[in-house]
Amino acid sequence: MSNYSNSTLLIIGHGSTTNEDSSEPTQLHADELRKRALFKEVRTAFWKEEPSMREVLYGITTPEVYIVPNFISEGYFTQKVIPRELELTGKITLRDTQRLYYCDPVGTHPSMTEVILKRAQETAPNVPLEKTTLFIVGHGTNLDANSAKAARDQVAHIKKMNLYGEVLSAYMEEPPLINDWWTMATQPHVMVVPFFISDGLHSYQDIPVLLGIEKETGPAASQSEVFRRNPYHLHGKTLYYTSSIGTEPMMVKVILDQVAAFNTY
Repeated sequence: MSNYSNSTLLIIGHGSTTNEDSSEPTQLHADELRKRALFKEVRTAFWKEEPSMREVLYGITTPEVYIVPNFISEGYFTQKVIPRELELTGKITLRDTQRLYYCDPVGTHPSMTEVILKRAQETAPNVPLEKTTLFIVGHGTNLDANSAKAARDQVAHIKKMNLYGEVLSAYMEEPPLINDWWTMATQPHVMVVPFFISDGLHSYQDIPVLLGIEKETGPAASQSEVFRRNPYHLHGKTLYYTSSIGTEPMMVKVILDQVAAFNTY
């Protein structure tokens, strides 16, 4: 690990004005990194919550700032919104005596594979992997091809490991659609991992309804039992549903991996 004792780590999240669970993973990961004392400071900023991106840099005085987007994929927010709000000019921005290093979003790092496998194993520790279909579920949108790419990349990585009987990606808003999971899965056991940063509207409301394990949208994730009722028995299969991948404590390692990866450019 490089020496970051004279640097600030700035973790950027989306945040939400309606869902109190949205910013929690970013804040928890920042708290853990503060305890490790690898950086002089660890700060957070959000698009939809305070502290805002436009304000946060004014209070940072270290000569180096590593900016890590806590987002799953490259897209509108990481390519347009964050650079605009932080006034970044590229991967490295020089501002007076300060150097700002803009890292890739966490969801694009290869170590995300470890996080997915850990979360799946913890959710169903005794299920034979060779008889399990693993679904990595993304949002997907016809407006941005990158939205689905991160999930597809993880599927490709895990397939090469020959752990699961089947590894598939599925999406909420583009084919293949997750509501068709039972027609796609060929194995008797099914593991569904939402490839999202936080347990927001999609993971605790939309996807459970699309899977058929909930009949209607429910309460916030912090009040929901949907992640704790495993397994579900539908369409002749046994289904396990995990909380969003970004809530996994191991995400701290991915954040650090993205900082370290920047120094290899």
